[in-house]
Amino acid sequence: MDHPLYLCGVNVAIDAVGSKWKPTLLWVLSSRTHRFAELRRACGSISEKVLADQLRELERDGLVERTQFEGFPLRVEYSLTERGVSLNAALDAVAIWGEQHVDQLMDARSAASV
Repeated sequence: MDHPLYLCGVNVAIDAVGSKWKPTLLWVLSSRTHRFAELRRACGSISEKVLADQLRELERDGLVERTQFEGFPLRVEYSLTERGVSLNAALDAVAIWGEQHVDQLMDARSAASV
């Protein structure tokens, strides 16, 4: 890879989703287009500020598209772009690994903290 900021493609992908909420937002948006309030409900304990910031960053990186509809009240919808769909597909393998190893990971962390 020939880019001054990244040593390999994994660094690029992790940088794109490297927060607590971005992978969750990509996963939620993979099913369909959502409005802001729907995303907030689907994510549980995320604050409005954090959700707005995370969506702005995903939009900046070309992973999420924000569509604004005229009228009152203003309606905004979020959906995955083609790039977002492809990144979400790549994360499927990571999700499978996580599901298969969550118990061992938690056990290892508990044992290390004793």
